Amino acid sequence: MQPEDLELLVTREMPFGKHKGRLIADLPGNYLNWFAREGFPQGETGRLLALMHEIDHNGLTDILIPIRQRVPHVNR
Repeated sequence: MQPEDLELLVTREMPFGKHKGRLIADLPGNYLNWFAREGFPQGETGRLLALMHEIDHNGLTDILIPIRQRVPHVNR
């Protein structure tokens, strides 16, 4: 993980699927769990989904609050 990855979680939208257009940081846990079971996609999206899964699974979503407050808002 790179420090800028946390900022990407709160600014990058899901590019496909049921939750297309939703911020990766706002994806529901059951959707992240599905990827963890079935396999994360290749590339940056998969890496960010895996990171968000770890954050969500370990109850660490509050670490994203200060980042959300300082980055420009994207369709939320």
